[in-house]
Amino acid sequence: MTKHICPWWVGYFLMNPLRRFAHNPQKMLVPYVGAGMTVLELGPGMGFFTIDLARLAGPHGKVIAVDVQSRMLKAIERRASKAGLLDRIETRLGGDDDSWAHGLTGKVDFALAFFMLHEVPDVTKFLGLIRSTLHGGGKLLIAEPKMHVSACDYADTVAAAQKAGFEIIDHPRIRRSRAVLLSPR
Repeated sequence: MTKHICPWWVGYFLMNPLRRFAHNPQKMLVPYVGAGMTVLELGPGMGFFTIDLARLAGPHGKVIAVDVQSRMLKAIERRASKAGLLDRIETRLGGDDDSWAHGLTGKVDFALAFFMLHEVPDVTKFLGLIRSTLHGGGKLLIAEPKMHVSACDYADTVAAAQKAGFEIIDHPRIRRSRAVLLSPR
């Protein structure tokens, strides 16, 4: 069964500047992302977090933004170009195959899956692929929207992450979200 994918035009609503009051990328991600890091952002939409991730990773860092919709990736590239950060951001089109992860095995320091895992058809397989990209000390932050993902479905996601080889480090508090910070076992 195919899960619902957020339409590309909803990306404009998600870019609303008022969203920063609930999900300030700088405050939320500074504990996890530092200079020189390689960051994997999954389902970035039009890049609400992407530009800030690129700033946190610094001139020697890299953000790899993976989305299943090319329109979202084009919007990220436009925004990154305007911000002078295009050289720090690589966009990759995801899909039914695993080609987006090519060349990333063991190279990612931090991965972010924010409000997107509920759209993935095979969460365990997807999380296993994310796990393969992380090096031993890498971390994955998953956040799912409380208003859209039930506590039971969220628990299934966390169980899928554990099945995929992750262990729970923390449950960060993120407004209107259920969140978990994981690392590879």
